[in-house]
Amino acid sequence: MLPEVVRSPWWQLARRVLLATAILVGTVLLVWFDRAAYRDNNDPTGTVDLVDAIYYTTVTLSTTGYGDIAPVADHARMINAFIITPARIAFLVLLIGTTLEVLANQGRDMFRVARWRKRMAHHVVVIGYGTKGRSAVETLINNGLEREAIVVVDPTATALQDAHADGLAVVTGDATRREVLRRAGVATADQVIITTARDDSNVLATLTVRQLNPDAWIVAAAREQENVSLMKQSGANSVITSSDAVGRLLGLSSMSPSLGTVMEDLLTYGEGLEVAERELLVTEVGKQPQSLPDQVIAVVRDERVYRYFDPVVTQLARGDRLIVVRPARELPWAPRPGTHNEDAAIDE
Repeated sequence: MLPEVVRSPWWQLARRVLLATAILVGTVLLVWFDRAAYRDNNDPTGTVDLVDAIYYTTVTLSTTGYGDIAPVADHARMINAFIITPARIAFLVLLIGTTLEVLANQGRDMFRVARWRKRMAHHVVVIGYGTKGRSAVETLINNGLEREAIVVVDPTATALQDAHADGLAVVTGDATRREVLRRAGVATADQVIITTARDDSNVLATLTVRQLNPDAWIVAAAREQENVSLMKQSGANSVITSSDAVGRLLGLSSMSPSLGTVMEDLLTYGEGLEVAERELLVTEVGKQPQSLPDQVIAVVRDERVYRYFDPVVTQLARGDRLIVVRPARELPWAPRPGTHNEDAAIDE
């Protein structure tokens, strides 16, 4: 499909008004220059002047047609039949078409929004569509989440254009306002990612989200480390300090370029190494984390995270989940549950 040229509504309206005006002016000139072929039945002399031409044009194009001014010559009647009549139809199409188009677009948009709201549940709300927000959305999509399951909340026109270009639904407004978050369906969302440019806005958005949805998993970004505890007290389940994380990566790259390269590789999706969470397979129950093909770095048991060397997880048990480092591309020895018909060791 060819890209669609998007015009502003004012440009479209001005264009139609100009076309309608051109039809009016053209018809007036046509009648005026051929005025000898017309007769004014209300004028004793029967002559048609410029005012009569304007009057005749308006009543003719609007299909009123009082009949007081009429063409009397044969060529004038042919002009009315083959030129003025198509102009009348075009004039009506411009006037009625504009109204119908506006009503049709509004009705279609209302229907689409209503259908979207009816289906929207267990989705992900991303508050703030800057660099961090776009990266978070890209990671979610690369890991299998559908674009239809993501809703962006941002007040800026730039974010609206970028998110629409990425095929995402957008709620335009301030995420610290309860009504804006309601329109984004926060109350039925499974996860909320908060990545605005200000820590105070993130804290207020976190508080509002938590009030609307006590069960949502909230991940918030913090620019300053001192605000992490405040965001957690506000209801965030996880807080990522962007400035500290970047600073540590810069320090590691300075001290050990090789280590910096590996860390950057782990944070880059789709190539090299990746950090992933997967389910424990039936064949892996009872084994030590170090004996698995994947490089296990942590074990999630009973909603707690244990490092692989912790005595609590010396032997893996049903219901455990593994945090592993593995190749980004799928390999037979790096199984992803469900891709090789493996059975996951999940507690029933």
